[in-house]
Amino acid sequence: MERTRAILFALLVTFLWSTSWVLIKLGLSQDLPPLTFAGLRYLVAFVCLLPLAAIKRDSRAQLLHLEGRDWARLAALGLVYYAFTQGAQYLSLAYLPAALVSLLLNLTPIVVGVGGVFFLGEKPGSRQWLGVLLTGAGVLIYFQTGALPADRWFGFGVAVFGVLTNAASAVMGRSVNRRGNLSPLVVTTVSMGVGAVLLLLLGGLLQGFGSLTWQHGLIIAWLALVNTALAFTLWNTSLRVLSAVESSILNGLMLPQIAILAWVFLDEALTARESLGLTLVCLGVILVQLRGRRM
Repeated sequence: MERTRAILFALLVTFLWSTSWVLIKLGLSQDLPPLTFAGLRYLVAFVCLLPLAAIKRDSRAQLLHLEGRDWARLAALGLVYYAFTQGAQYLSLAYLPAALVSLLLNLTPIVVGVGGVFFLGEKPGSRQWLGVLLTGAGVLIYFQTGALPADRWFGFGVAVFGVLTNAASAVMGRSVNRRGNLSPLVVTTVSMGVGAVLLLLLGGLLQGFGSLTWQHGLIIAWLALVNTALAFTLWNTSLRVLSAVESSILNGLMLPQIAILAWVFLDEALTARESLGLTLVCLGVILVQLRGRRM
């Protein structure tokens, strides 16, 4: 029963995270500045998570006794993951279809894996190399039509920047969590707060705050309360039961979900060739993440 509930929680979370892409596109279509939009979402989510961290005894003690080195690591993580990666995601979605941005960001494990080979001396297994080949084939098939329209190159460049910073933040996050002195809740809360403030500063300076409407407020509130605070809690609850393999596979289901939701709600239809490319990328990314993991 507990295992079934964990799987259902994880499936619900991947669906909620997938709907985020549609909601972001809807918010952007109503002239909400991308960086400001991202900053407001994570600021509201931070305000929701902070009381949870303060209520839990262990988390509260960790927050009150954070050392200077911990603050520096969490601030750096907030800068790279929230300000850079999430900012890039929102900004690129203003120019590109949701499925394309999702495909690019799903290349993060590939970038991390390749970086591990060159910089950490890691040796991928045959399953990981197969995943890399499948992912590469999927990307080639997806982009087979040739060059992007001129007005999309900026968004493409921003998305690629987001992939690189997402890969860097994955390594940074792994380093912070492996120290074991801070709970995931504390790491997320502090880094999110730092990132939210930086995003709002960047958004205010570069794009302004726009004219917030009640529709904007509803989208931001849902993204912050449900798709961030609630989803984070449910995901971490499910991870107590699910294996790393299961969580990787379930997380990999986001890409096709995003493509389907974008088709239904945003009229971003995919051709058969693009669908095949997305499928291969999804399978390849899952394979890359399964090294040394058992059910």
